[in-house]
Amino acid sequence: MGSEGSAPVVVPRNFRLLEELERGEKGIGDGTVSYGMDDADDIYMRSWTGTIIGPPNTVHEGRIYQLKLFCDTDYPDKPPTVRFQARVNMTCVNPENGMVDPSRFPMLGNWQREHTMEDILISLKKEMSAPQNRRLHQPHEGSDDQRVDQKGATRCVIM
Repeated sequence: MGSEGSAPVVVPRNFRLLEELERGEKGIGDGTVSYGMDDADDIYMRSWTGTIIGPPNTVHEGRIYQLKLFCDTDYPDKPPTVRFQARVNMTCVNPENGMVDPSRFPMLGNWQREHTMEDILISLKKEMSAPQNRRLHQPHEGSDDQRVDQKGATRCVIM
C-alpha cells in the first residue's frame, strides 16, 4: 500500500490560514518581515497587514513599509491582493494605488498553492534589493500619501 495513485492532501482554506496566522504570530526569521490579521473577529480571515523593514544598502534601508494583503475566498488557490499603504517606487508596484502588479511580480503572477503570505513579503523585500529597485528615488517619509483603509470602509480590490 504505497502512495502511488493517491491524490495529494489539500489543506482546507481556514486551516491553512490558521497555520499562517500561528506562524506570523511567532515571528519570522530575522524580524524584518511580519504579518498578522487586521481584525481578530473576521471569521473569514480575509484582511491581513504585513510589514517589511527595508533591506540594508538600498534606498529602502531603515524604512518601515506597511502592506495590506487581502485573501479572498479562493485563497490559497489564487494569490491575495497586495497593496503598499504608503507610496513606494518599485517596478512591480502601481504608483497610483500601491497595488503589487502580478504581471510584474512573479510570486503573484506564477502563484502556486504552496506559496504563503510570508513568501510574498520575503520576496518583496528581495525585490527591494534588486538592481532595478535598490536605487530608485523614494518619496520622503514625512510626505507619504498614506493609503490606510478605515475599518468598515469599502475596499477596492484591483487585479
